[in-house]
Amino acid sequence: MAWAVYDWANSAFAVVVLSGFFPILYRDYWASALDSSKVTLTLAAGTSLSSIVLMLLSVLLGALADAGGRHKSFLIVCMAVGVSATLLLGVIESGGWQVALLVFMLANLAFMLGNVFYDALLVKVSEPGRRERVSALGYALGYLGGGLLFAAMSVMVFYADALGFEGQGSAMRVGFYVTGLWWLLFSLPLIYWVAAPRARSGVRQGLRRFLATLRMLASYPDAAWFLLAYWLYIDGVDTIIRMAVDYGKALGFATSDLILALLLVQFVAFPATLLFGLFAERRGIKPAIFCAIGSYVVICVLGATVESLLDFYLIAVLVGLVQGGIQAQSRAFFSLLIPSDKAAQFFGLYNLLGRFAAIIGPLLLGWVGAATGSPRFGILSVTVLFIAGAAVLWRVPEPARSS
Repeated sequence: MAWAVYDWANSAFAVVVLSGFFPILYRDYWASALDSSKVTLTLAAGTSLSSIVLMLLSVLLGALADAGGRHKSFLIVCMAVGVSATLLLGVIESGGWQVALLVFMLANLAFMLGNVFYDALLVKVSEPGRRERVSALGYALGYLGGGLLFAAMSVMVFYADALGFEGQGSAMRVGFYVTGLWWLLFSLPLIYWVAAPRARSGVRQGLRRFLATLRMLASYPDAAWFLLAYWLYIDGVDTIIRMAVDYGKALGFATSDLILALLLVQFVAFPATLLFGLFAERRGIKPAIFCAIGSYVVICVLGATVESLLDFYLIAVLVGLVQGGIQAQSRAFFSLLIPSDKAAQFFGLYNLLGRFAAIIGPLLLGWVGAATGSPRFGILSVTVLFIAGAAVLWRVPEPARSS
């Protein structure tokens, strides 16, 4: 339980800062003097660069953590850096978009890198037969905790004047302080009660294990092709998650309307994910994933043609209907493609690719939007990732499920 509570802690950053308040304040407060397309491009570049740095660091630091059982220590360092950067966002003055972007990139990198060590601790805190349940508990607490704090912070923003704030921007900056303290406070159970046993393997051995897993993929081509498909379409999914608010601001929607849209996604996603699982059981996991990918293509097309606030809310509902489903069913599909006795090794690679998402998509969205002068073409360009992912997935047969 103490391990899972960390998901409750850091998911607040993912919802309140990463998807919610930072894109709004970046455009309206820190980078308000920039051209609209440049705002999107710089935000997209910062998001992608964070993921690239994560790619470079995670394998090496992961091997170092494996060498001495330092996953918990490294996670605590990442948490401390992420919390500090989140708190620092609240004091950056108007117009300082370069500083704000750098601090955000640091917070985002610490958040993502910390999750690499957090995931690795799962095998330390749970037995193989209970691992799925413990993992699901972490996800559930993350959605619940992040959603509850975001709802509370949204109320604070909506009633900013009545609560004595100098406008909604001031309330959102206070939201950074609350989020940072929330992250720190609910990390304490993991810090005090999760014991991470020391390992005796060397760094070279850790790197060799990683390379051995890559070589092992040659014996499981269906799993290899699926990982490529997953990396492509999940990059598109994460791009929508991270850039949706900035896109809405670029189209001229009000801050309160965008916050309501995010809340709509959060509360639709929970029951929809469960229903999506039932659909996958009846129709098959692969058709379910294709349905979700097709829905995201529709989301991008509708996003490029959105005219009214009602249109934007309908898109938010559609995102909520498939966001959790595509994540859950992708993991289930991959589990059927790999040998059960090597699941930990293969899922380490799967999670690594998931963390590397949001590299191509944000850059594509930002560059196309800047080149064409229209954010609508930028969001439409993300369909390339979903179409490419579907094309690769097409060649992967759906494996028979064990009874």
